[in-house]
Amino acid sequence: MKQTLLIALFWLTLSSAKAQNWGGGIDQQDFNWGFTFQYIASEYKIIRSPNWREVFLDYENNNRPITDPLNSISSPLSTGFGIGFVINKKINKNFDLRTTPTLVFDDRLVNYEYQQPAVYNTEFSSIQQKIAATMVEFPLSLKLKSERRKDFRAYVLVGAKYSMDLASGKKTDDANKDLINKVLKNRKNYASYEAGIGFDLYFEYFKMSPEIKISHSFTDVLKHENHPYATPIEKAILRNFTFSLFFE
Repeated sequence: MKQTLLIALFWLTLSSAKAQNWGGGIDQQDFNWGFTFQYIASEYKIIRSPNWREVFLDYENNNRPITDPLNSISSPLSTGFGIGFVINKKINKNFDLRTTPTLVFDDRLVNYEYQQPAVYNTEFSSIQQKIAATMVEFPLSLKLKSERRKDFRAYVLVGAKYSMDLASGKKTDDANKDLINKVLKNRKNYASYEAGIGFDLYFEYFKMSPEIKISHSFTDVLKHENHPYATPIEKAILRNFTFSLFFE
């Protein structure tokens, strides 16, 4: 009798150790939804104009020099965050089609370093432009999943997204400012391509997925105006590095 109980206890323990979490039954659903939190790092890939180093002149004021010659233009990484939803459609056991509408708050930076010692303008040697962005993003991705191993599944994804800047032009009205006080501005709409990797981790009633994704705008994302900060830049391609947590 004791041997039978010991064998039964051992079998229950072994079975429990090998049991998979249910994950809320998500693998049996053709359609599911959830929510996401995102940490975002952004930078511009800056393509400079052919004459980007030259002194900026005010043609409406007797060609008065506004800045000194430029030594460099750069875009350091800046951080932001996003919150959104995930809507997932199962195609088969290894492919999903999903969209993750997201509201993103992000500030992008561009640094300008000027010639020293200054010749025309002695007030500054460097300026940092901060471009505030409040984005609504609509990604559409194809998710390729590995076979599930107990409570773990790896995946890769590729896709594209459409972005709309809600803050474009609203908080950057500089029409009445001097040229030296003008600001860089985002285009209101643009599209990007993206790719990422992640892991599905199954719990009793839900699935959590940490994910790393890189996106790259198809085209230039800056408005080009006649002032000292926009003129030296021929194109600015936006690159985002996103870490997300999905709960489904």
